[in-house]
Amino acid sequence: MPLLDRVTTLIKANLNDLVDKAENPEKLLKQLLLDMQNQYMQVKTQVAIAVADHHLLEKKQQENLDTQKDWVRKAELAVQKNEEGLARMALERSLTYENAARNFAQQIEDQSHQVQILRDALHRLEQKMAETKAKTELLIAQHRRARVAIKTGSTNLQEFENDAAFDRLQMKVVETEALGHGHMAVAQSNAEKRLEALEKSDQVERLLADLKAKASGGAR
Repeated sequence: MPLLDRVTTLIKANLNDLVDKAENPEKLLKQLLLDMQNQYMQVKTQVAIAVADHHLLEKKQQENLDTQKDWVRKAELAVQKNEEGLARMALERSLTYENAARNFAQQIEDQSHQVQILRDALHRLEQKMAETKAKTELLIAQHRRARVAIKTGSTNLQEFENDAAFDRLQMKVVETEALGHGHMAVAQSNAEKRLEALEKSDQVERLLADLKAKASGGAR
């Protein structure tokens, strides 16, 4: 069962029913709190992992951007040396890394959304744990008093049940599918690949023309 499913099931547990059916309500409630704390630590770990993945994606994007700029510099040098073939090759390589950086940018956006969802869920779980702890301590104290009162005959069980009953312990933990990093390569038909190649070739030619114009201007 996924982590958030377990957390949701735990949070939706009806304490009134559990207490009514338990032979030892105090022990049951303490175990419930312990289970919530364990789930809290697991969600917190997932937040840390998601943040680390986000940083890794940013690093990969920057590496591709740096490599793309490096190939543009090589293309400029090739133009200055009248090596048009080398310049065209360098520009093609620069476009490959530029596209990779663009893909990483989309993944970074998706990962940012996932991190925010997990952080919100963690915050709500933390608040609910504090609320549950306070109510559980109250219920335990009331249960202990009731046991003493029942033994001494100074109160009736119905009054205790009315005082001790919780309205209901509810919490909705946001469930989200882990956003995958996705694949950088998308299957395309032969026709689409040819169109893409034509567009890339045209873009390279425009970039090459710009470099030539820049080199010619510098020479003057």
